[in-house]
Amino acid sequence: MSASVELDAHIPAGSTAGNPAPTAAPLSQQALTELVQSLQARVREGKPLRIEGHGSKRFYGGEPRGDVLSTRALSGVLAYEPSELYVTAAAGTPLTELEALLATCGQHLAFEPPRFGDAGTVGGMVASGLSGPARGSAGAVRDHVLGLSLINGRGDCLHFGGTVMKNVAGYDVSRLMAGAMGVLGLMTQVTLKVLPRPVATATLRFELAQDQGLLQMNRWGGQPLPINATAWWDGALVVRLCGADAAVRAALQRLGGDTIPEAMAAPFWTGLRDHSDEFFLGASRAVQGGASLWRLSLPSTAPALSLHGEQLIEWGGAQRWVVTPMAPAQLREAVASVGGHAVLFRAQDKSAGVFAPLSAPLARIHRQLKAEFDPNGCFNPGRLYPDF
Repeated sequence: MSASVELDAHIPAGSTAGNPAPTAAPLSQQALTELVQSLQARVREGKPLRIEGHGSKRFYGGEPRGDVLSTRALSGVLAYEPSELYVTAAAGTPLTELEALLATCGQHLAFEPPRFGDAGTVGGMVASGLSGPARGSAGAVRDHVLGLSLINGRGDCLHFGGTVMKNVAGYDVSRLMAGAMGVLGLMTQVTLKVLPRPVATATLRFELAQDQGLLQMNRWGGQPLPINATAWWDGALVVRLCGADAAVRAALQRLGGDTIPEAMAAPFWTGLRDHSDEFFLGASRAVQGGASLWRLSLPSTAPALSLHGEQLIEWGGAQRWVVTPMAPAQLREAVASVGGHAVLFRAQDKSAGVFAPLSAPLARIHRQLKAEFDPNGCFNPGRLYPDF
């Protein structure tokens, strides 16, 4: 397969196809060609490559080996069709630029990708697979990836998916890249589903203990309510409602609780998305003192966990954060006992492994995929698991 690639006509961030408003330098065909040629040369030399955009998620995952291969030159929106609800952006495009463009048409990325200091890129967003507060209702990153282009370990440029949801025949490779941490290839561009911003939004607060908060989240989750996001921390359950004005007003009357003014609610949800709110700031300080911040993935109906440390619960109970000095094996055993798994999100010592250990069948599948996409083991070695 040829290593050359053809790109769509460039649309700078801050413009649409019918209303150009240039604010960023166009993505150069020459820049992409040079990147492919550089990659091919490095693959032939057998050198490991550490893929990086702006480095906002450098803390996440294992420590990759190899020379830095930057995606910063791959920046710009390549196609945006608001009426068709999709956008195609180069992998190094800053999220802030992309979301600013979508906002001009009243649209957004509904899964609320975290920015980690306004430095995140489209490629890093997909590679990390991280979603924000609305993930429980809007879906994860992978649910919004329609297609992408990548360069594999042989130096070939491959294209997968398209611009609509029903575009998959055979392996769903586009969504396979979500959460792969860049170990399968270098993404050059991504096509994403976009959605209109909600007409009405409201935030409620309830004083509840953890077990009561979990019970209430699960009760409401089974009812026809416009609940977009939930968060429990320190004895308080916060619920965001989004949707049609009539639906939000009806839910406000039905649920009760204390209404939080939008001027206070919006910064709270943004801080939760970007890990800049009080809980995560405290967690960062605790990590500096030797504790660890864990991300727990659980069935939403799992009971409250008796863990040593402070907890924050999102996604109706399905995602839970805990900052704790507990031993990794002890914590992972407690989480596995209720059907979940734990990821070491932030820590000074990652020797216990960042991601949950794989079962033998899953490990075999991972290695087979790695061998197919990156036979020489060039991309991000050690970022996902120590041995690949």
